[in-house]
Amino acid sequence: MNGETNLSTLLKNMEPHLYEGEFVFCTVPSIDYIDLQEVIGQFKEEEGITVIIPRSYADSQDLPYSFVASWIKLKVHSSLDAVGLTAAFSTALAKEGISCNVVAAYYHDHIFVNKSDASRAMDILKRLSGEGPDLFAV
Repeated sequence: MNGETNLSTLLKNMEPHLYEGEFVFCTVPSIDYIDLQEVIGQFKEEEGITVIIPRSYADSQDLPYSFVASWIKLKVHSSLDAVGLTAAFSTALAKEGISCNVVAAYYHDHIFVNKSDASRAMDILKRLSGEGPDLFAV
């Protein structure tokens, strides 16, 4: 199943879901000592391995972080080759002064926003979903 590619359909059906909790991005030289059950996402960079994990787990492992985020999942099954979805929601959030860090997984897009912006971000995403792609046109 490849997922949806039509931007209007993606926006109309994105159904943002806000997970409870606080999440952080940490960098580690190796994931050998990280409990993979705690890892929401990881990415290998030249400087180290970035892991996205619950704040409580980072604290229990004494891992440093500088950004505390809320996690929003878009429930629509978006295709990895869909065009415009990330641009649409990131533009809508940016116009309201909200930074977003996006992870595109096989089935869904995941958005990490500053914990203090979570409620506003959800409102913006719901409005964008309800009113279509031209709501926040550039």
